[in-house]
Amino acid sequence: MSATPREHTRTYYLGKLATELEQRGLTATLRPYPPALRISDPDTVMLAETVDCVPMPEGWFYRWSWGDLVGLADDPALAAERIVRVLGARQ
Repeated sequence: MSATPREHTRTYYLGKLATELEQRGLTATLRPYPPALRISDPDTVMLAETVDCVPMPEGWFYRWSWGDLVGLADDPALAAERIVRVLGARQ
């Protein structure tokens, strides 16, 4: 199955978020289809979350697995900070 332009955009934004999270000491693994990140603290594997990226009229947003928005995909650093706080991980 070939990826659509929308999937390429998701993967691009998720890659930017993964880089920010890894710089903060978290592990981020890209699930290919549908594109999403599995995020965990390598020291506390029990704390893990999945974040995806969705288009909305205002732009692309990162979204928690339960549906709440994490933040604007154009600001992956801010989204990473929010994820770090929620997971209670170290910076």
